[in-house]
Amino acid sequence: MSDEEEFTALFRRHYPRVLAFVSRRTDQARAHDVVAETFATAWRHFARLPAEPLPWLYRVARNSLANEERAARRRARLFERMAGGGVPSTPDHAVSVVADAGLREALSRLSRLDREALLLIGWEGLDHDAAAHVLGCTAVAFKVRVHRARRRLARLLEAADQDQPPPVPRPYELHSAASQRGKSA
Repeated sequence: MSDEEEFTALFRRHYPRVLAFVSRRTDQARAHDVVAETFATAWRHFARLPAEPLPWLYRVARNSLANEERAARRRARLFERMAGGGVPSTPDHAVSVVADAGLREALSRLSRLDREALLLIGWEGLDHDAAAHVLGCTAVAFKVRVHRARRRLARLLEAADQDQPPPVPRPYELHSAASQRGKSA
């Protein structure tokens, strides 16, 4: 089987899942662009793809989406400077697919990394090792991140059930959230 035939088989096997992964994080038009870029990158690195390429493809898609988001923020800041006015922010479409409003609200209150960790396991069905690869961390670090994210989510859901304001983060969570924001910037 030639490289082109193998790549075509890989594309047909994984395209729907990669598109679904990206579609939960952005609008349809951008999703198709990001997925196209993901598979173009896969073609360029085809000889070096891992035996199970799906987590690798998710990671490339996530990085490509992050690159596009950074570029969009730069364009928005430029537009704002040029126009002298404010630019409305873009909603997070990844969370909007969650059917339950309480869960959607609680997920939106989590840090971006906590939310991503939970969605990689819950929506994408990845195991800890594959999800850790997508996020570029060790499996142990990912397990800790998921454990803490689940705890934070549970506290937010409990507060919502009791119609209380969300809990104030504990000091170590503030440090953790600040360091996560620093890493994602």
